[in-house]
Amino acid sequence: MTVLEVIQRSAGFLARKGVDSPRLQIELLLAHVLQMPRLKLYLSFERVLSDTELATLRDLVRRRGHREPLQHLLGTVSFCGFELAVNRQVLIPRPETELLAERAWSFLAAGSPPAPTVLDFGTGSGCLAVVLAAKCPGARVCAVDLSPAALEVARANAVRHGVGDRIAFLCGDGFAPLPAEARFNLIVANPPYIPAAGIEALQPEVRDHDPRLALDGGPDGLAFMRRLANEAPARLAAAGRLMVEFGDGQAEAVAGLFAATGWQVEPAVRDWNDRPRMVVAWRE
Repeated sequence: MTVLEVIQRSAGFLARKGVDSPRLQIELLLAHVLQMPRLKLYLSFERVLSDTELATLRDLVRRRGHREPLQHLLGTVSFCGFELAVNRQVLIPRPETELLAERAWSFLAAGSPPAPTVLDFGTGSGCLAVVLAAKCPGARVCAVDLSPAALEVARANAVRHGVGDRIAFLCGDGFAPLPAEARFNLIVANPPYIPAAGIEALQPEVRDHDPRLALDGGPDGLAFMRRLANEAPARLAAAGRLMVEFGDGQAEAVAGLFAATGWQVEPAVRDWNDRPRMVVAWRE
């Protein structure tokens, strides 16, 4: 079977299974199996796949048809241009969170101390911690997560990108594992913000494969927003910033929650779909 035939047949199969962008998905899987850039497939339409290549690809296509995330099949995801390992122990980084990373490193580059301190609250895959450490070589980054398995992935990603010695990884619940004296010029967080009752309605790729610990934001999705609003002031250095991602429809509630607890809040940052997605706040 040729490359073109595989793409056409597999795209049809994935479409029938309800997979979004089926042609793109099969091209990425096929490029992974053949170990070539995806665009090179277009110069190789007549190439015949070996039996081994076909068997490997069929298994991946079958799993994708069962709605296993593409990123789990490939083993990695691109985040702000960094290739990061992901598995079932961590939330797959979303494109929206790249906006949080960009706003964070811009703040660090523009006006923070020469050696700013950064806390990644609920680091998961380590995507934010790794990118900020790489983009801001002078920064000292601390990454906290409740899941030891997630921290293993985050540590591996830090080593992969040469910043393992500049990120301190701590296991524990929220701010609890931090030294009493620790203060940060920047706190970033992409916390769980899905209302518990809404998890079952998510796409299968998310509902069945992302860790529930990384999704469940309590009855109204705002449990971690309340914790940050109440507990982060004691951990923020003078002139520091808190930057937090939130879910669809939560902008007004999140802004009100932070304002009610004494924070100054900027207008919400909008994502690629022009939806409010992130709050930037500070204390006077």
